[in-house]
Parts: sequence; structure tokens; C-alpha cells
Amino acid sequence: MPKRVKVTQESGSGRNQKFHDNFSKKDLTRSQFVTEINKGNYPNYHTRKINGINTPVSNPDNTTNNNLD
Repeated sequence: MPKRVKVTQESGSGRNQKFHDNFSKKDLTRSQFVTEINKGNYPNYHTRKINGINTPVSNPDNTTNNNLD
């Protein structure tokens, strides 16, 4: 089974900027993905404020199926 979300673009510093939901086939910007996570639409993900920017991250667990890569 494919991972739910894949990173499709990173900034020069390595910050994940664009994402693709492999289940719904939607492309999301970082801010759109953050909004969807905060709405509860991606239960295996949460956000962290990194250098003042809300950043999507996968929840820590024992599986790699939901890791962002």
C-alpha cells in the first residue's frame, strides 16, 4: 500500500513545501496541508512550529507507512 502523503517539493533549505495525497489524488501546499491536519482530516499527522512556521509532520509511531518522504 502506498503512503498516504508524499512530499513533492522542498525549499532550498529542505523545508517540505508541496505534498500529494495518494489516496484522494489532491496536491496541497504546506499551508493547505497544515489547515487540513488542523481540521482533523489527516489523523496520522500533526503540526509543529519550526522557526516560526507551522510545519506538517507525521505522528511518532512504530510504522514507516505514514512518514513524509
